[in-house]
Amino acid sequence: MKLLEERIRRDGVVKPGSVLKVDAFLNHQMDVALLDALGAEWARRFAGAGVSKILTIEASGIGIACMAARHFGVPVVFAKKSQSINIDGDVYTTKVQSYTHRRVYDVLVSKRFLGPADRVLILDDFLANGCALEGLLDLAAQAGASVAGVGIAVEKGFQRGGDALRARGIRVESLAIVDTMDPASGAITFRPDPAETAGGGKYPTPPEQIP
Repeated sequence: MKLLEERIRRDGVVKPGSVLKVDAFLNHQMDVALLDALGAEWARRFAGAGVSKILTIEASGIGIACMAARHFGVPVVFAKKSQSINIDGDVYTTKVQSYTHRRVYDVLVSKRFLGPADRVLILDDFLANGCALEGLLDLAAQAGASVAGVGIAVEKGFQRGGDALRARGIRVESLAIVDTMDPASGAITFRPDPAETAGGGKYPTPPEQIP
């Protein structure tokens, strides 16, 4: 998605250790108009996929998921990283290792909000090694929910997460895939997006935005 790639080039910061900071517009300070455009693009790509709920994980996935949900017209369910007194009843639980924080979280979703009748679209801001997504896929499997696919804002294409998911037959739609980045120069190269190749027409026209 050219809009996102251009924003990453302009405001993203490449740090040593394969770190790409996009906190100026995506996952700390959030450009709501940009997030809305991302949501519209996922709605375009997953039109007709039968999505009934969007599933994400706190905290940085929530804003993206909520903006996307407006275009799909469905609720958002986000996996919580800790038990709290306002979650009652049975829950699905799994463990997720955070690439950024280098720790393992117990994450959970109430059984009230995810079940066999649901067809979920899993959304998140980043895909590197895929640990968070594996956790969300596990929660969906525990619930008996089907998975329409995975939507990612920024994928690090040089790490294993995206390729591993695609090898399992999971549809992954990443709006910007970083192939290389150089902390010395700040240069970033992106993988060509097949959804934006000449001729277009791969995906249907997006549904009308919900007010």
